[in-house]
Amino acid sequence: MKIRDISRMAWEQVKRRKVVTGLCMTGISIGCAAIIVALSVGQSAQVYVTEQVNANFKMDEIMVQPGGGIPSNGGQSAGGGSGGGAENLDQGKLTDQKLEIIRGLNHVKAASPFQEAGYLQLLTVDNKISDVKIVVTDLQKLTAYDHKFKQGGANDQVGTIVLNHGATLGLIDLETRGKLFEQMSSGPYNPELYQQYEKLSTVPSELYRKQVQIQAQDYSSTSQTIKLSSPLQVGGILALPKGMDDQRASYDKIMYMSPETAQQLAKELTFDNSTSSSLSLPPEGSYNSVTVKVDDVANIKPVEQMIQKLTLNAQDNLYQQEMLKEQFDMIKMAALGIGVFILIIASISIIVAMTMSTHQRRRQIGIMKVLGANMGQIRNMFITEAALLGLLGGMLGVAFSYLIVMALNKLVGSAGEGMNFFIPVMNLPVGMSFAIMTGVLSGIYPAISASRTDALTAIKRD
Repeated sequence: MKIRDISRMAWEQVKRRKVVTGLCMTGISIGCAAIIVALSVGQSAQVYVTEQVNANFKMDEIMVQPGGGIPSNGGQSAGGGSGGGAENLDQGKLTDQKLEIIRGLNHVKAASPFQEAGYLQLLTVDNKISDVKIVVTDLQKLTAYDHKFKQGGANDQVGTIVLNHGATLGLIDLETRGKLFEQMSSGPYNPELYQQYEKLSTVPSELYRKQVQIQAQDYSSTSQTIKLSSPLQVGGILALPKGMDDQRASYDKIMYMSPETAQQLAKELTFDNSTSSSLSLPPEGSYNSVTVKVDDVANIKPVEQMIQKLTLNAQDNLYQQEMLKEQFDMIKMAALGIGVFILIIASISIIVAMTMSTHQRRRQIGIMKVLGANMGQIRNMFITEAALLGLLGGMLGVAFSYLIVMALNKLVGSAGEGMNFFIPVMNLPVGMSFAIMTGVLSGIYPAISASRTDALTAIKRD
């Protein structure tokens, strides 16, 4: 008996025994769909959370700060550039020369200082005000760090600044701001006031190519003197980052400026009774923070080790990714366990159904043996029949899994979440393999039992 004949006979039995076939396929399809959907939900959630983490913690960036690190021999960098003398490569200091060495390291796409100079108030020409964080950096390098311009672009001219999207939201005139804060102080538990504040905090203002000023207040004196900077030109507005809405952006207001503009403002915003400026800047030629962009996440650790040899402190965000991987690996294992449990239940139903089928087909088995079929051929016929049930159940399970994922996406979409469930192609063969394997393993016992049927006894009894 050829394989083709065995397969044809198994297929005829699958078609003829519709009730048994339907019950077995249903059990296997549920288990298969459970495995595919569970794995897909876990992977979809992992992709979504990873994107959210990447939006807030750049995985391909290294934060470099003064101090720490691993001293290199002779004060030389391992990055391929000349180290220079000890006065140029001061241990623990982040200097211009070290910045150039970092830029020359392999796999480094960009290295630029992002120095937080403090929180001050932005004042527009129509007396609208907002608190912003001042960040001093090379404006030309903003696009190298995944920032996109919504309006304008970078300009190194002194007195030109770039605002992020959040800095253009929630600018309120002084009178309205004062009244609102006073009402919120007198009624801290009034939800209407907080709703009004949240609504005002997301109102956009057109600031591109407009002039603004920085306002600083001397809180150390009783008179609380206020100083204004010279007018600054808004040369560019950054686009809203992907995955962030206006409400979240309104809490992240940043003004980017060049080191030259920052030095000018530091002089203008120094109060008469103070030796320090309202802007917190490191000594000229040194930095308190540099962000390094690496070409691939896999190269983060080697680059980080090279930077540490310059006696600098280097930190990455890979621990966030590692924590997520551990958590989602546990979720996937639990999901796989649930699906396997369902398939075990389905396999029991197949064993019962196939055993009953063996009992009901004793006469057929006896006739096949009389006609010359051996034990192996009869066994193969039953195993093939079970494998076909697994294959059909797996195909039905794949269809079920797509319907379930579509329903989940509609449910999540109606709830207003940004998460999107999808089924990776690699999950389909995993589910199908489990389904077919369940069918084959479930058919082994009935197949052996059928092959051992005595031909003459079976014919006489029926």
